[in-house]
Amino acid sequence: MYESAYHTENISQYSFLVTGGAGFIGSNIVEYLVKHRAGSIRILDNLSTGFKHNIAPFLSLPNVEFIEGDIVDAPQCMQACKGIDYVMHQAALGSVPRSIKDPIATNQNNVNGFLNMLVAAKETDVKRLVYASSSSVYGDSPTLPKTEDAIGNPLSPYAVSKYVNELYANVFARCYNLEIIGLRYFNVFGPKQSPQGAYAAVMPLFMKGILTHTAHPIHGDGSQTRDFTFVENAVQANIKATFTTHKDALANVFNIACGDRTSVNQLFFLIKEISAATLDPIYVPERPGDIKDSLADISKAQQMLGYDPQIKISAGLKITFDWFRKHIEL
Repeated sequence: MYESAYHTENISQYSFLVTGGAGFIGSNIVEYLVKHRAGSIRILDNLSTGFKHNIAPFLSLPNVEFIEGDIVDAPQCMQACKGIDYVMHQAALGSVPRSIKDPIATNQNNVNGFLNMLVAAKETDVKRLVYASSSSVYGDSPTLPKTEDAIGNPLSPYAVSKYVNELYANVFARCYNLEIIGLRYFNVFGPKQSPQGAYAAVMPLFMKGILTHTAHPIHGDGSQTRDFTFVENAVQANIKATFTTHKDALANVFNIACGDRTSVNQLFFLIKEISAATLDPIYVPERPGDIKDSLADISKAQQMLGYDPQIKISAGLKITFDWFRKHIEL
């Protein structure tokens, strides 16, 4: 992936910090920066949900540095930001169900950790910080498609944590003139997304289930819809947000998705078709905190960031399934 460049700048003159850089989206950002010869790339990750094998091919490179550290540690955040031009902040404790089970851990990582990164970026004169928010902030709002200025009540501690990130980002932009842009991801999927652990996302679980001939259960009746977004589109958004010169993009937040809606049932059968599997879906009760439907209006990101999601769900699923077939231990 990443043969095309999403920037026109000479990034060999800049230094980048990717927090959560051993995780799913973070490691894909690192891969992009490596392929396009970024000046220096620093990765900060505590390896709680990320994996060193995601970045192993890059660790021997002279321009790549890995710090095994935690964003809840303020001095480590400060150290990680020293000498950095641009921060792409992906580190977080994901999963709605995990946040419902352990809201304190979610808050410590996603709120306290985010605040630590904002302070560190401010104190070390980082040029710009781009951070990962989430479509979960739309909560119980029934309006479709989702537009950035119309959110509802959050339905989980995870959603609260991401909304607090957006509030803090706005305050730091106003109070300290920190250049900062937020990206509300909608159900990102793709290579390097792990099916391991109790809180793995539905896409890698479906992929692994198909490959092991054991259908992963669908929560609810499967009619719930999501705006599934291939990871390369999320990487594009991070790069374009890092370098946009649109003055109104700063201190703003953008939907990052495809603008298409797919039900979980449709997702299962798309993967089944791609893999030529013979499995039938299995249904279990719906999960608390899950939203019913999600669809993004991406016009704001298109206008201000030049965001142009190239890879839609069918093509993304084929790339992803091919990667899982080659890389995942069954």
